[in-house]
Amino acid sequence: MNSSKLYYWSIVVALAGFLFGFDTVVISGADKQLQALWGTSDLFHGLVVMSMALWGTVLGAIFGSFPTNKFGRKHTLIGIGILYFISAVGSAYANDPYLFAFFRFLGGIGVGVSTIAAPSYVSEIAPAAKRGRLVALYQFNIVFGILIAYLSNFLLKDMGEQAWRWMIGVEAFPALIYTILVFTVPESPRWLIIYRNKAKKAKEILELIYPLKDAETELAIIVRDHEKESRQKSSIFQPKYSFPLMLAFFIAFFNQFSGINAFLYYAPRIFEMSGLEESSALLSSVGIGVINLIFTLIGVALIDKMGRKKLMYIGSVGYIISLGLVTLAFQQSWPGMYVPVFFFLFIASHAIGQGAVIWVFISEIFPNHLRANGQSFGSSVHWVLAALIPSFIPFLFDTIGAPVVFGIFTFMMVLQLLWVKFYMPETKGQELEFLSENISGSRKKAMVEQH
Repeated sequence: MNSSKLYYWSIVVALAGFLFGFDTVVISGADKQLQALWGTSDLFHGLVVMSMALWGTVLGAIFGSFPTNKFGRKHTLIGIGILYFISAVGSAYANDPYLFAFFRFLGGIGVGVSTIAAPSYVSEIAPAAKRGRLVALYQFNIVFGILIAYLSNFLLKDMGEQAWRWMIGVEAFPALIYTILVFTVPESPRWLIIYRNKAKKAKEILELIYPLKDAETELAIIVRDHEKESRQKSSIFQPKYSFPLMLAFFIAFFNQFSGINAFLYYAPRIFEMSGLEESSALLSSVGIGVINLIFTLIGVALIDKMGRKKLMYIGSVGYIISLGLVTLAFQQSWPGMYVPVFFFLFIASHAIGQGAVIWVFISEIFPNHLRANGQSFGSSVHWVLAALIPSFIPFLFDTIGAPVVFGIFTFMMVLQLLWVKFYMPETKGQELEFLSENISGSRKKAMVEQH
């Protein structure tokens, strides 16, 4: 097996995750500057200025399966890079909240589509034994992008009254590099067979990864599965796909009801609410990025050894403990130094559990011809909630208070733990074609009970 090519292609495509992570949280450093600059209310600031990128992400997630299927995984990924570049430059030069929101919206579209195209691509080129950690490279790059965004915000905070322009605009450089690199990867062989009927070209790409005999075997499995599925028109909303559809919905639902995106967007604000000074709050945000990166690496290393379900158990318990402590810290007015520590535990729990698992799991549970559509559904649920929840965080903190907000998140993670126990199947180490057949077919119950 040519591991060097496999890892190179996976890493390049996963760099879409770096831009995802950077773009998502870079706004946190500009949060209070932008509200002071334009004198907006908490509700307007949350719904328009801070969250418009997330609404773009919703649009990208809902409709991202169309370009991913129509134009191919590769060409879609190139388009994503272009959107990120335009968004970064446009947002940095914006002079009013509406123009700023428009360019952030474009970047959000790129984020939404990337959550479909990138995991789909990597899952389709990766052998079963390595698929978990290769797809999880996307998540690693997300958290690496988050860390670099926090660090960049901290280093650029003293660039004057217009420091926010530097914070937002610097994303243009990695966006350009990523776009150029994507031109060097081939198209997904599964996409070539399913959407272009180019078995010969697909075989040439498979032979760059596998020994000749293994490439022929892999090709035969893909072609046989395609011929079987092409005899009938399918939709992810057919009854036979109700179980994978439910799995995609709930893993995305619980991901956001942990409060992860709400926290990443407002980390400096939350730390200041707990009693830290502004500079200490920004520095603590960098600490979050470091913890996120370390525990994501641990999750990536373990996902094909321990499996998806065990990592979700670990993450769920960690969520419950950490969020419960944050709730108590705000309720009892504990000193500000405690809140960052509890949130470090929260981030570690997320990184090793939901963070490492979600994009891998959704990319595995749907059949080849419906993978992008299933990925789109799961991503849409994820991003609708990721847009709604952060949009109301400043308003909710002001009305019902931080203890109630974090208490709700804690309760939701208790429900996630029960869902993992009774409904989530293990997916590690199985070929995509056999896995989707098992989950969609009569063996789905046995899969859950077995683990």
